[in-house]
Amino acid sequence: MSAADSPHGNGAQPCSTCESWKLAETDANGRRDYSKATDCRILLKRHQESAECVAGGQG
Repeated sequence: MSAADSPHGNGAQPCSTCESWKLAETDANGRRDYSKATDCRILLKRHQESAECVAGGQG
């Protein structure tokens, strides 16, 4: 899949940190560690609101 075909829209590259938090949340949910999954969602949101997110909060 090319960047133009990305589900993130308009050829934008996904933020690797956002992807890492989403993966960690999925893993935690799979392990039924819902507290950790919640932590991942909170940290993802904080990251997206920060200047560090290269996807502009859309990662």
